[in-house]
Amino acid sequence: MNTTNNIGILGTGIYLPENKMTAKEIADATQGTWTEEAIIEKLGIIEKPIPGENDGTQEMGVWATFDALKNTGVDPLDIDLIISIGEEWKEYPLTTTAIYIQEKIGAEKAWAFDLQQRCCSTVSAMKVAKDMMNSDPDINTVLIAGGYRNGDFVDYTDTSLSMMFNLGAGGGAIILHKGMNKNLLHSSHIITDGSLARDVGVLYGGTCHPITKENVDKAYQSLQVFDVEHMKTRLNEVSMKNWLECIEKAFMKSGIEQNQLDYLAVLHFKRSMHSYILDELGLKEKDSIYLENYGHLGQIDQILSLHLALQSGQVKEGSIISMISAGIGYAWAANVISWGKIT
Repeated sequence: MNTTNNIGILGTGIYLPENKMTAKEIADATQGTWTEEAIIEKLGIIEKPIPGENDGTQEMGVWATFDALKNTGVDPLDIDLIISIGEEWKEYPLTTTAIYIQEKIGAEKAWAFDLQQRCCSTVSAMKVAKDMMNSDPDINTVLIAGGYRNGDFVDYTDTSLSMMFNLGAGGGAIILHKGMNKNLLHSSHIITDGSLARDVGVLYGGTCHPITKENVDKAYQSLQVFDVEHMKTRLNEVSMKNWLECIEKAFMKSGIEQNQLDYLAVLHFKRSMHSYILDELGLKEKDSIYLENYGHLGQIDQILSLHLALQSGQVKEGSIISMISAGIGYAWAANVISWGKIT
């Protein structure tokens, strides 16, 4: 069988800070608005990693990459392209994370760029990487990596922001390679909705509202839902429909029946939504990992879920996987992966 253009996953890497924030600590931070029990049962957070002193966004991407290199045995000199999925909240604004990772790991023969689509960045980067590998004979091995610590911006007293109380910190990396006969990345499908483009964001720190001496005390906890009513109404109208469409079309383009899905690598959100989407897809709890001990690490969630599922044996030879994601902006994405050797 000709495998020349098959794009497969060599392996993953994860970095998680040692520091944790528990459900009780989150509840305490809400100053009585939420109880510990509600944080656990409704929001689905037992604890989440939070950054320590040296856990910068770019640095966590580097450490996750070193883990991926250890797990795969890949020589950094064999990496042709690095795509950073690290967040824009990082050590130094206007520095390019992918190029920093390139330098730190010694990938001297690679070139690098940053890709950003909020929590959809990983799935979108995997699609971009596959398309680039198929169109450019010089790109055979691609590292996708980055870090995330947007939880820094959360004001737990903001009652409209409870959907983001799960934001934590961590880094993830995934390495793709051309010409593989296993762990194949098939097709993806992505939907974006510009009507939600400015419904959520960090209020201070950009050109519209620069950080000043007057607002500095609140600027660094100014992640907000700018238009609560529009976001709630619009997401209720389109979110689940768009997600299911992404999954359906990713499978259709992959030439794989959707009922073959064995494992869902899905971001962390409230328990009821997690159960609902599993039911919609005909899956059981064992067919996914609910990230209640990690919270939401943004675009790292899909890598983390696959990483954990490989360790637990929930993903094994012959498993059909779909990574699904959603990101503020708003974006929805899904891909299809067949784990193990192709026959």
